[in-house]
Amino acid sequence: MATTTKIQPRALVRASGGPRYAAALAVDALGTGLLRPFLLLYGVTVLKLSAPVTGIAMTAGIVVGLVCMPAVGRWLDRGARSTVVAASMLVRVLGVALLSAAPAGHVWLFATAALFLGVGNQAWPAAHAALVATVAHGRERDAALAGGRALRNAGLGVGALLATACLAGGTTALQALAAVTGLAYLAAAALAWSVRLRTRPAAAPAEDGAGGPAPRMRTLLAANVVYVFCLNVPEIALPLVLVTQLRASPVWPAAIFVANTVLVVTLQVPVTVLMSRFSRRTVLTLAGMVLTASYLGFLAATSLGHGWGAPAVATVAVVCTIGEIIYAGSATALVTALAPAHLLGRALARFQLSTGFGLAVSPAVITALASHGPAALWGGLTAATLLSASAVATEKDQGNAAQRSCRRARAGS
Repeated sequence: MATTTKIQPRALVRASGGPRYAAALAVDALGTGLLRPFLLLYGVTVLKLSAPVTGIAMTAGIVVGLVCMPAVGRWLDRGARSTVVAASMLVRVLGVALLSAAPAGHVWLFATAALFLGVGNQAWPAAHAALVATVAHGRERDAALAGGRALRNAGLGVGALLATACLAGGTTALQALAAVTGLAYLAAAALAWSVRLRTRPAAAPAEDGAGGPAPRMRTLLAANVVYVFCLNVPEIALPLVLVTQLRASPVWPAAIFVANTVLVVTLQVPVTVLMSRFSRRTVLTLAGMVLTASYLGFLAATSLGHGWGAPAVATVAVVCTIGEIIYAGSATALVTALAPAHLLGRALARFQLSTGFGLAVSPAVITALASHGPAALWGGLTAATLLSASAVATEKDQGNAAQRSCRRARAGS
């Protein structure tokens, strides 16, 4: 099994698509960080919409964005790479333009803007993964995907910090942030398009099972819906538990969120490289076990009550973040390894569908479970994640099995 044993920054940038593409990722993430965390606030404050209406419009944008994924997958399988990435950024430019043009009280323009933003946000991960999978191969690809996630989280964090500092300016500041976000998306799209990367699926390297039938991945996709809940634990579950159940200061969830971002930025690539000595499926199973242990830790921490509860939750949050890092470094990489080259786009689109669905339903599921107490929340997440990890561990790679059968047939003849 090929492994990546050390990190070479130049090689990592080259494997990630090159300097211009890395710059496109950074600019896109910075622009996204300026607006996305405050999109709900924009609807309520600038457009004078009610919070429920704003939330419904944003959710509808995410759901409709997922509906577009099969078309994105087919486009990728026709050989497009950088063009799809650029398109995912350009469609968000249109969304920001509609957002800026929407008059106060005009819910349909806001909903349409949220729709275009949702389409771009859902299309980008699959397009990015397909581009990296075309440039890099083997464990170098895994490191490149991890590097892209670290860079994106850094950009999101910096953008959110800049936006937070500007929020004192009120509605004018939010409108200015939207305008800057649109310009950032436009610049990122131009940089991504300038890479001009295409591929012929039939001519792609026959590594990692390329050329075989499309893997079903039903178990992997179902498990991913549960795994992805970990991404909303720092943003939804922990603030809910800390503030409403443990009566802790809002400073605690804010500090946990910052620590989560810093750990992802600094550890995503090193941890992915460290895990490259094991199979991707084994690593993904390990991620589920670490997340399961963290959920049990949260259950124990919340039982400590006010006083020791908040510091204990913050400590366990580090373990949860490590599980998130291991999951993020192995899940997409496993999909790219299982999928034949000529069906890579559709496989990544299906994976993004499961990810987007998990992210869409997790806030409702988490809040519903939390209303029944810590045991229901953390016990439910523990059971579901443990079951998912077990399913991932026992599922057989159909593409690899088909390859072995073909090799045995050729040997026999």
